[in-house]
Amino acid sequence: MAAPAAHEEEALGRAYDGRLMRRLLGYLRPYRRRVALAVVCLLVAAAVELVAPWITKLALDDAIPEADRRYLLILTAAFFASLLAAFGLRYAQTLLTTWLGQRVMYDLRREIFGRLQRLEIAYYDRNAVGRLMTRVTNDVEVLNELFSSGVVTVFGDIFTLVLIVAAMVAMDWQLALVALSVMPFVFLAAIIFRSRIRDAYRDIRVRLARLNAFLQEHISGMSVIQLFGREADTAKRFEAVDHDYLEAHLRSITWYALFFPVIELLTAISLATIIVYGGARHLDGAVTVGVIAAFLQYARRFFRPIQDLSEKYNMLQGAMASSERIFKLLDAPLALTGEPARSLPHRARGRIEFRDVWFAYGRDDDGEWNWVLRGLSFTAEPGARIAIVGHTGAGKTTLVSLLLRFYEPQQGEILFDDVPIREIDPLVLRSHIGLVLQDVFLFSRDVRYNVRLGRSDLDETALRAAAARVGAAAFIDRLPAGWEQPLGERGMSLSAGERQLLSFARALAFDPLVLVLDEATSSVDSALEERIEHALEALMRGRTSLVIAHRLSTIQSADRILVLHHGELCEQGTHDQLLRTGGIYARLHELQFADAASSAADT
Repeated sequence: MAAPAAHEEEALGRAYDGRLMRRLLGYLRPYRRRVALAVVCLLVAAAVELVAPWITKLALDDAIPEADRRYLLILTAAFFASLLAAFGLRYAQTLLTTWLGQRVMYDLRREIFGRLQRLEIAYYDRNAVGRLMTRVTNDVEVLNELFSSGVVTVFGDIFTLVLIVAAMVAMDWQLALVALSVMPFVFLAAIIFRSRIRDAYRDIRVRLARLNAFLQEHISGMSVIQLFGREADTAKRFEAVDHDYLEAHLRSITWYALFFPVIELLTAISLATIIVYGGARHLDGAVTVGVIAAFLQYARRFFRPIQDLSEKYNMLQGAMASSERIFKLLDAPLALTGEPARSLPHRARGRIEFRDVWFAYGRDDDGEWNWVLRGLSFTAEPGARIAIVGHTGAGKTTLVSLLLRFYEPQQGEILFDDVPIREIDPLVLRSHIGLVLQDVFLFSRDVRYNVRLGRSDLDETALRAAAARVGAAAFIDRLPAGWEQPLGERGMSLSAGERQLLSFARALAFDPLVLVLDEATSSVDSALEERIEHALEALMRGRTSLVIAHRLSTIQSADRILVLHHGELCEQGTHDQLLRTGGIYARLHELQFADAASSAADT
């Protein structure tokens, strides 16, 4: 069976899960006083609203037949007072429950985003960005509805039903049985509606996840879509996804459109039975007009909470599904940040050692590891400049990911200053390593933020000095707002070379012990590369440097070159030593410089 797509939603579970509900209610604990106040307001409002029908009975049965104007005036005042009191209490309850829903949303989103920042990188390999966006936005919004319109107000609905039944039985139990005779049909309609809307709701959730994933992927890749002229095809695919989402909503609307008229019809039948049966008993002198009038008002109010409870059931089911997905994210394994068993030496030096490291991202269909690195062992002494070369897929970037503890090796160990990095808090480890990637990620904020990344201990002088040393100061000063210039999403307002220079400035400003350059000069033209070579020399001086490069001309002066092939360390030595051996490195060098010579001849 094919694996589900990364953006697919799981099937809905039970409509109510006590474990999940207890965990959800934990988010109300800091606001328990407001919750209690909201419940009190709701219960008192429900009781006050039921005073009006009783006042109507007293007016029709006592005040009007006796022509007691004073009593009628008192009842009228009490009637309006009950309306005003109910209005005030409902207003206060709505403010409180809405406030609670917004606070819980705020707390949840902060917790989810904080968790997302600490999850292991492998989690993002398994989950699409669109799906995670659905967790933070739509799923949290569903829980907002639960807290603002469900958890508290359900007490009011149940309390209202109990009070109405008690009042009707107290007035006339026989007429109460007749008025409630339609309840089996109400329950039947609710059961049918519940099962149908459950399926419709799941369809909506699945299609919403698909829509979010499609939008995220295709908006991110819009340049490719336009480059290859695939706008029309992409629009058709989006139309199909959007149409599925529309159809799912229309199905749910259809069931709502059927359910509520059915409840209204049953309400009308109940009112008709009250009039017919109550009228007959009134003619026999067994029931007063006031009782019949009160029953008509109570019956109409009785079916309103039933409609609300049916909606709240579906809200509860949606909240259970959303909470299960949210808690699954919150319970996902963190990137290992446990208390280190050992600490780094007081004066860290930046010595790196790989000891028989084996790593695979996953297993094949037969359950065997798909090894990316195989028994990798090498040492980088403090201050050494180590270059790493090899064909695409040889494991060069994976090596860096392991050093930064984005992933953990299945076998072997990596040491930093003779301490196994699995025993070092990743925050401490990464604070000593500066990484410059080929694909530079910049935030949409200004230049200063992208160099400093929020660190308040980096003063303006250090930032400007770092930019000047790597040759970034010149283009920064040319920007309309200089250091305050917003860069747009992913820094797209800058050229690839300018983005690369900013990444160099960032690495230099953070002053790491170990510098890792992963194809760092691949986006820089030859003229610009020559300008920053001196800056890179200064940057790497006194630091342990790992330089991953395809362009062999950039690493000829390395202290040692490691040649990876299919995840194994096949050769190592200086540039001259490797050329003399005539192995893989020599062939790579020959092919690359032959291509360069051919290109120059064609030019």
